[in-house]
Amino acid sequence: MPTEISGSTGVNKIQDGTIVNADINSSAAIAGSKISGSFGKVLQVINVEHGSESSSTSTSWADNGLSATITPSSSSSKVLALVQVGGVAKQAGNGVKLRFLRGSTVLNTLTEKAGFTFSSEYNYIGTVSFSWLDSPSTTSATTYKMQFRTNSSGAAALTEVDNDTSTITLLEIAG
Repeated sequence: MPTEISGSTGVNKIQDGTIVNADINSSAAIAGSKISGSFGKVLQVINVEHGSESSSTSTSWADNGLSATITPSSSSSKVLALVQVGGVAKQAGNGVKLRFLRGSTVLNTLTEKAGFTFSSEYNYIGTVSFSWLDSPSTTSATTYKMQFRTNSSGAAALTEVDNDTSTITLLEIAG
């Protein structure tokens, strides 16, 4: 049975541990400052856009210009990367590969196997999007970037075709 608090009964009549979640109104709000610990909170957001076309006919990896730097506030923080590479294209009969790095460490490699439509000069992937949860374990400035390459030397691989926009958003999540 709930205890009603009034001027005659007083707060000192409530025993420790008697208020449970079921007793709290579902519309009640608890101020974030009252929650102990900082786990799971978004501590900072970095967003970068890039829209200059990059082209390569090499099988060597090259930066496409999309990169963002974040300085985690704690070594236990995680970084959630939300990446969208726009206007990815390959010359007909060729392949294009993309990879995502933290510094010089490769985190994810993607291929062109899905989503192509055909044109007379290029096959296109309109946009490649993915997310990556990383544990950089540092409080130093950390750079994340995209690279691309062609599968056949001499055939073109492109990103940001017709200056389509690519974005990278980095969210520091408290650990």
